[in-house]
Parts: sequence; structure tokens; C-alpha cells
Amino acid sequence: MQILAGQTSIDLDRMVDASVKDIEPGTIVQAKVIGVRNDEVIVDFGGKSEGILSRHEFAEGELIEAGKIYEVFYEGIDEYTDTASVSKGRADKTRAWERVVGKYQEGDKVRGLAIRKIKGGLLVDVEGVHVFLPASQVNIRRTQDISEYVGQDLEGEIIKIDPERQNIVISRRKLLERERAIKKERTLEEIHEGELRMGVVKNIADFGVFIDLGGIDGLLHITDMSWSRIAHPSEMVQVDQEIEVVILKIDRDRERIALGLKQKHKSPWEDIDAKYPVGSRAKGKVVNIVSYGAFVKLEDGVEGLVHISEMSWTRRVTDPKEVVNISDEVEVVVLDIDKEKQEISLGMKQVEEDPWQSVEERYPVGTIIEGRVRNLASYGAFVELEEGIDGLLHVSDLSWTKKISDPKEVLKKGDLVRCAVLSVDPEKKRIALGLKQLTPDPWVEDIPDRYHVGDVVDGHVTKITNFGVFVRLEEDLEGLLHISELSDRKIQSPEEVVKLGQKIEVRVIRVDPEDRKIGLSFVHADFDESENISIEELEKQAKRSLMELDTTPGIEKPRSAEEVEAGEKAGEKAGETAEEKAEEKAPESEG
Repeated sequence: MQILAGQTSIDLDRMVDASVKDIEPGTIVQAKVIGVRNDEVIVDFGGKSEGILSRHEFAEGELIEAGKIYEVFYEGIDEYTDTASVSKGRADKTRAWERVVGKYQEGDKVRGLAIRKIKGGLLVDVEGVHVFLPASQVNIRRTQDISEYVGQDLEGEIIKIDPERQNIVISRRKLLERERAIKKERTLEEIHEGELRMGVVKNIADFGVFIDLGGIDGLLHITDMSWSRIAHPSEMVQVDQEIEVVILKIDRDRERIALGLKQKHKSPWEDIDAKYPVGSRAKGKVVNIVSYGAFVKLEDGVEGLVHISEMSWTRRVTDPKEVVNISDEVEVVVLDIDKEKQEISLGMKQVEEDPWQSVEERYPVGTIIEGRVRNLASYGAFVELEEGIDGLLHVSDLSWTKKISDPKEVLKKGDLVRCAVLSVDPEKKRIALGLKQLTPDPWVEDIPDRYHVGDVVDGHVTKITNFGVFVRLEEDLEGLLHISELSDRKIQSPEEVVKLGQKIEVRVIRVDPEDRKIGLSFVHADFDESENISIEELEKQAKRSLMELDTTPGIEKPRSAEEVEAGEKAGEKAGETAEEKAEEKAPESEG
């Protein structure tokens, strides 16, 4: 500012004040660099005092020297420092805003650099103006981490301009959807079933893969990815991978396309009969185990089921994991093929010889065996001869003379017993055993010789029923004392006359070797209490007599397989108790 002669300092101050008043705060003005001091750039913009700009407001590496002119935003005089507050950055942003809003309107397409991620979206630099791109508008599909777009040049459509807040919102998704709609229409016109087409993996789910074919997605289901078993689609593909697929089916009305990958190759099931004929042996790997069996992979895309019943001839397999584990290499025999359903039935036990085929050689009729009671049923006991081979000891073959209605009366699980083999049926996988056959049949000669009609003998009451009582005459020999033979008067219950364990005197009124029964008539019970015996002791003695058998005289004629089968079904013998049999054939009183 030039000072004229004759002007006083007061006049000069007035002139300066007048010039400052001409610059309104909030105005963009021209400023000249008059000096640089460390990180401060001193500028003269025609005001009362110089302004100071930060070096950081200038571009990195820019040469700043005296005389250069920049636009700055004048904010006013700082009351505390009495200096002008100016900003180059604010001026640049204001000019950029004016250029952008003057150039674009809502709905126009713009391009900018994604500079950073902020709350709710991305900040994009469009020609110097920072615009907001919401996360929901970044892509057609929801993006898990939008920070991957930072540093990318993005194109979007202006959806809102707010002049008051100098804020612009853009959408990249709208542009992509518009472009995708055009591509989809063209793709649906061109595409046809059976063709091979390139696509890009866009999304992976548990059930399959979505592939962009050009504006429209097709579904590649997991079952159409490979002829082999796969646990998850990610084992074969990854997002953004380019892949060639087969167009399996097109539904243009619903805009749905089914894709295939395995169909590019020949199905291994086409010549399955020739590769794995029924009866042939093959080797494979266990790939899956379920409650009812194990799936064995014979080759890629070919798996067969080994049912739990086909795993062992002899072992009682309740869980396939008792026999095999995942990844085990096993040898199998092809049992059946259903080509249409793509199913193969396999067997593991068929690789070995069926032990039941030679069981007659190992256990011929008449053999004396020793085994443990594995299980008890109402009709008999199952005795283990070897692993997986059981014989049935029927309740009727436990004793010649004792009336046993349930094998639990004399046996328990785990007992070691000696038995005779009565019959063998390899086809039905059944072996009949007998315990009583280890001793001679006393009903043939012994009992008829020792007991005659009219004999008076002593005995103990072992069991009381509604139709009479059973009397133990000796070890393992009982007779039936019918209720009608207990008293001359009519009684409602045998317990009115006798009690369990009581010693009584009876008369033999019938000896029937064929039905193995002795009929008795009551004489009296005038014995001392000390001669009575408890029922517990009677049961112990009876059981002891059965388990102490160690002789092996002549074997009774074996029962047929049909008789054994009838017992196993718990029919005739298992369903009838000893009491019911005795009641049915109990002798009438001779009066």
C-alpha cells in the first residue's frame, strides 16, 4: 500500500479499516504467498493483517514460494490473536462442491475413489467432493466387509444432493442392478439346456453354489457337483472363481436355472454291472457310518451299503463302529445292484466262510459241550458254544422230573453249564441242547419200579396252586396232590389244609411214565414242626442237584428242529406253565 505525502497515520488507519470491511467473513478471496516459516505459509489477501495457512493444506511435495496466488476462505479476525483466520482447504472444498453440483444432478452417474470406511458405509472422493456410499448400496449382494473396496475406483448413481449440508449420497447397487437387468434379458434369450457355459461363483451355501452366468444366477446343487461324495461345496469351488458348467434345466417364467458340474463327465453307473457283477469281490474305503450300516466307496461316485446284518456271521453287531471305522480299507462282496436307484448292496461276512456250514462237523449230535449262559428267556436258556454260536437249552430239557416253568428257577446269566447236543440245523442256524440228557431217564425203569399205586410215602410241600399242591418225594421228583384229594370236605384253597414247606404223608394213586406224572392222595400231616423244611432250602437243593450233574450215560433221542423252533417262538412250551399242565391232567379223586 502506497503512502501519499501529507497523509497522517490516523488517515492511514482509516483507509486500512475501510479495505478490511470490504472482505466479508465466509468469503473466498485471492491470497498471495509472502513467506514460508517452518510449517506455516504466510499469505496477504488484502486484509488488515496477513493470514497464516498450514503447510498440510497444500498437496504433498508441492513447491510453495513467494508470489504464488491461492484461493483461501476468509473466516474473520481471531479476537485473541488479532490475526486473520483463513483456510485453503475449505476454499478448495467449496469450489469443488460448486463444480460438482453445477455439473451433476440426482440420477446422474459419477465415478470416484473410495478413500476410507466410515460408519454405515464408504467415503468416496468425486472430483474433490467426499460423497457417502451406504454399505447397503455397495453391491447387489450384501458385502460382509466393505473395507475391501477401499482404494478402488467406484462408479455410482447420485440418489440425493443436500445443498444446505453440502452432502451427496450415491448408490453403486442401482447401477449394477440396471446393468444386470440388461445382461439377464440377453442371457435368457441366448441360453439353452445342455450347453456348456462359463460363469463366476458368487455365493456358496451348504446346499450348493450360486453362479453368475451373465446378469442371472444359476444354482449348482451339491448333488450335481461331483459323482463322489462331498461334505461341502467349498471343497470344490471358491467365491469369484470362473467355472464351466452344464445347463441342466431352465425355468424362464420363474427365471431359475439348474446347473451341473458332474454331468461334464461320464457317469460311473453306466457300466456298473460289468465292473461289479453280483457275487464278485471288491475293495473299498469306508466313507460314512450310520446306525444301520456303513457306506463303502468302491470308486469315485460309486458307494455301496454294507448293512449291519451283513458284517459278521457270528458277532452280534449292534453298532457298525464295533466292526469298522471311517477310512478303513475293507474287502466286500457285491450282493445286489439297483442301477436305476444307483444303489449297491455289499457284504463283508461273505468274504469269509459261514461257520454255520461246518457246525455239524464241530458239534455232532451227542456231543457233550460246556458253555456259559448268555441269555435267558421264558422258554429256555441260550448257551454260548463259541463266539456267535449259541445253542438253545429248552426249559423242558432241564430236568427229567422237576416241574420247571422258568429257567430262571435254576439258572442265571453267566452260569457255566454242561449240555448234550440234541439236534443241529445249519440252515436255520439253530442248535438244540439238553441238560437232563446227561443222566438216564428215571421214568423209563427207575421210578415205575420204586413207586406203585397204594404206596404211602413222605414228602414236602414245594408249591401251592389253586388246583392243588406239588409234593417233593425225593431229589428232583415231585407228585401232584390235587385239591380234591386233600380233604373229605370241600375246601376253597389247599392252604386250609397244608402250608408251604410242610412235611406230609401221601398215598400214590397213579404212576404215569408216559406223561411223567405221579398222582397223590393226602393221608395226614401229623409231623413235628422240626421236620418241616423252608421253600428256600427246597429250591436250593433242587438247583444244586441240577448243577452237580457230572455223569454222561446214554443220551435221550434228540428232539427235532421243528420242536426246537416251536420252543423258541415261546408257543406251546413257553406259553404254558407247569401248574397249568398239571391242572389240565390232574387225576380225579378215587374217593
